[in-house]
Amino acid sequence: MIRVGINGYGTIGKRVADAVRAQPDMEVVGVAKTRPNFEAEQARRLGYDLYAAVEDRAGQFDEAGIETAGMVDELVAESDVVVDATPSGIGAQNRELYEAENTPAIYQGGEDADVADVSFNARSNFEESVGADHVRVVSCNTTGLSRLVAPLREAYGVEKVRATLVRRGGDPSQSDRGPINDILPDPISIPSHHGPDVETIFPDLDIDTLGMKVPATLMHMHSVNVTLEAEPDADEVRDLLAEQSRIFVVDPALDIGGSGDLKEYALDMGRPRGDLWENCLWGESVTTEGSDFYCFQAIHQESDVVPENVDAVRAITDAATAEESVATTNDALGI
Repeated sequence: MIRVGINGYGTIGKRVADAVRAQPDMEVVGVAKTRPNFEAEQARRLGYDLYAAVEDRAGQFDEAGIETAGMVDELVAESDVVVDATPSGIGAQNRELYEAENTPAIYQGGEDADVADVSFNARSNFEESVGADHVRVVSCNTTGLSRLVAPLREAYGVEKVRATLVRRGGDPSQSDRGPINDILPDPISIPSHHGPDVETIFPDLDIDTLGMKVPATLMHMHSVNVTLEAEPDADEVRDLLAEQSRIFVVDPALDIGGSGDLKEYALDMGRPRGDLWENCLWGESVTTEGSDFYCFQAIHQESDVVPENVDAVRAITDAATAEESVATTNDALGI
């Protein structure tokens, strides 16, 4: 069994912990939190060993009546791999800890690419992370774009990708985020950071991205135009995308009009936390004009990187091939 520690038990960390626990070849050593709160209490209720991430605050857990198993350096030492799910910028600070304990680490897309030896997407470049000491799972939006670009490149070749990202203002629990009643170019400069981030997966890809933030919390929305090197018809491309295990091509018969319907669909399916691990791509939107392909896809920012973290664990430990890992992860999670 691969022993996995989770440093950070917030939006991503708690989802990764549950996903790792569901795998037949992994176990969760424990999870680390900086302070006692409802997530720390829930971690203990679920049976996870809880470690204090900040020594000066360790006593706060005792005061709150929440049992801890030790400090985060002990968690790291006991783990074969650590998934760092701390807030952006903290992962880079934690790298020294992981190196001191000689424990490989997986970081999230909020970190700069140079924090790791390689940026990771299971569908696109699994093999490049095999045996690496530091791997960065790219952001939710970069994950979604990479999943879409990979099969298009393989089947038809790609000349140019243009994507406009309509981004949620904050996650549902982020009451301090915005905008409240506005639509913001974010950034105003072009390209947004997403295009260069996709290029960490596909270094030779020609891609331009624009971003804006809107007063929504549920999901991101992508409007994508790809100029292909071939001229397939829309049905052919739609069938290709429907074959991808982490792209959910939304059938018109489901009458799903937007992100609200998608979240309700996920809840009705019994998905934990209403999570949508797949790209949600509207089949009706798939259009081709000559060599140009167009589509709309929604990305659930809280969960689409979760299966990628699980696959990165197997890559970093050289425990499976890409195909084996993706199949195992998907089967365990019900993707």
